[in-house]
Amino acid sequence: MKKHKSIQNEISDIDQDYLQKYEMSRRDFMMDSLAMGGLATMFGLSASMPAWADIQPPADEVVRIGYLPITDATVLLVAHEKGFFAEEGLKSEKPTLIRGWSPLVEGFAAGKFNLVHFLKPIPIWMRYNNGFPVKIMSWAHLNGSGVVVGKHVKADGFADLGGKQVAVPYWYSMHNIVLQMALRHVGLKPVIKGQGETVAADEVNLQIMPPPDMPPALAAKKIDAFIVAEPFNAAGELLAGGKMLRFTGDMWRNHPCCVVCMNEVQVNANPEWTQKVMNAIVKAQIYAQQNKKEVAHMMSRDGKRYLPMKANVVERAMTLYGEEDYATPDAIQNPEWGSGRIDFQPWPFPSATKLIVNELKHTLVSGDTTFLKELDADFVAKDLVDYRFVKAAMEKHPGWENAPGFDAENPFEREEVVKI
Repeated sequence: MKKHKSIQNEISDIDQDYLQKYEMSRRDFMMDSLAMGGLATMFGLSASMPAWADIQPPADEVVRIGYLPITDATVLLVAHEKGFFAEEGLKSEKPTLIRGWSPLVEGFAAGKFNLVHFLKPIPIWMRYNNGFPVKIMSWAHLNGSGVVVGKHVKADGFADLGGKQVAVPYWYSMHNIVLQMALRHVGLKPVIKGQGETVAADEVNLQIMPPPDMPPALAAKKIDAFIVAEPFNAAGELLAGGKMLRFTGDMWRNHPCCVVCMNEVQVNANPEWTQKVMNAIVKAQIYAQQNKKEVAHMMSRDGKRYLPMKANVVERAMTLYGEEDYATPDAIQNPEWGSGRIDFQPWPFPSATKLIVNELKHTLVSGDTTFLKELDADFVAKDLVDYRFVKAAMEKHPGWENAPGFDAENPFEREEVVKI
């Protein structure tokens, strides 16, 4: 394989087997960096169309999962691997690894998959910019991301990123939203500039990069920092010599990142099937929260090989969150929140959806964002998310309340806490 050959020649402390065998396709992620209108064009649709009615999921009841190889997919993988779908009387095919967000969106839109995880801003774009009947059914996890800086960068805080090159995995991502919140907080301006363009001292240049490319690019000084989902932060630390600047869950308390999504057409046509799927998802949330080390090994390439990393990397990505481990820089500034590096709970708090919609309006992305201008956050929280099935599953299967962030007296509402 010739990909990354030049980078491999420049660095010696990266796991070469990982780079050669488990990298995502550059072509797939090039699609992610294009303007976001490509999906609608591909299916001959426009933003004015109310739904993509001609594209339907298969009529059978087999659970078909599409996922990216990141810890955000944990509950989908656990539900299949631990037999929770089977316990509900459902057949589930082995989850299909997809090598980029755009191909996953396209596979879901074409009916290839009926259960997926998406970065939460993606269904906002799909439903309100392109009229696709996607529904958020639950959250996939809490937190699970961070900002990693290269060992060549002298950075103790976000203010030290001025004039730097920072990679994000997708424009419509929680990573892009949270990063830009932090940059604005310290007076820096996010920009999107081409190669060779000058980046001012008060600017931070953002670029889309596939997560597996981030650790080697950081080690080779092609970028100065990245923000991404696990286990690529842990890989950046262990394989590229990077250091954690800040955990995103320490900036926005127990924030959502990826969400579990279905096609609204299928949800409405087969509510009994939908309930069984969500029962399995809630059971997987509870199991993952209670058995992080076991689950990390299962997903790793030392286990069932759902993720490209060895078990020690995935375990670090799911369990290492000690103040003493991340004191320099101070990556955990709010230990009293009681969060983990990644946690699992299913309830899709409406308050978080509202915050995301409002923050997207102030977030720099590539492409046309006209649809966001008139988007009402209260409407989106009611229209985009289906609360019925996940709530019924939570009432049937207790244990989710042991995850961080729940008020026992008012478990289905919360106030969002952001502390940059």
